Amino acid sequence: MNKIKALLFDLDGTLIDSEKFHFNCWNDFLLQYGVQLDFKDWLTNYAGIPLPQNAKTILSRYKLNEDLESFIERREQITLAGFKTKDIELMPFALDFVNYFYQKGFTLAVVTASPRADVEAVFEKNGLAKYFSVFVTRTDVIKSKPDPESYNLCVEKLGLAKEECLVFEDTLNGVKAAVAAGITCYAIQNNIRAHLKLKAADQLFLNFSHAKNYMLENVLAGQIPK
Repeated sequence: MNKIKALLFDLDGTLIDSEKFHFNCWNDFLLQYGVQLDFKDWLTNYAGIPLPQNAKTILSRYKLNEDLESFIERREQITLAGFKTKDIELMPFALDFVNYFYQKGFTLAVVTASPRADVEAVFEKNGLAKYFSVFVTRTDVIKSKPDPESYNLCVEKLGLAKEECLVFEDTLNGVKAAVAAGITCYAIQNNIRAHLKLKAADQLFLNFSHAKNYMLENVLAGQIPK
């Protein structure tokens, strides 16, 4: 492997612990329709999938007679308001991982299927923006994950070779996007059962602490002094 210069991170479920937040937003929104999602069903069928696609699925599944664009817009307003007012916890060891590699001079980027307004709200609230030099959001691309467009765009913005980049994802769609872009991808997923779906990733870890240890011992040996 070439010398790694940049680390590219998914946002929801990878850097921030937001799956339950998105689940609750959907159920708050769907109360008016008499619909409630089960969390296990959410994790299996909706987590890691862009909101517009989930909206289309829900309208079809529950036979809701609503205009799709309006439905998406109203649902996204709930997410944005929540990100501005609620504290979303970081994933285990994420801050230590980000800070460590930032201090070591690596370029850090966020590549997410969330819209730019949500990303800006999250990072303004948690103060992580200072670590990242590039943000690629759903707003910046035509095709979101699992299409590789967002990762291809990020590498282009960074001005690096794909061999110099390393991606961190937590869902199948994210892993598919990175793999399709031809970038080494590590899956960070603390749900053991979910690991079965992420075998396409180059490596699988339960958390960022495990990933960091592996990288220092195997990938970055000689690149970063111990």
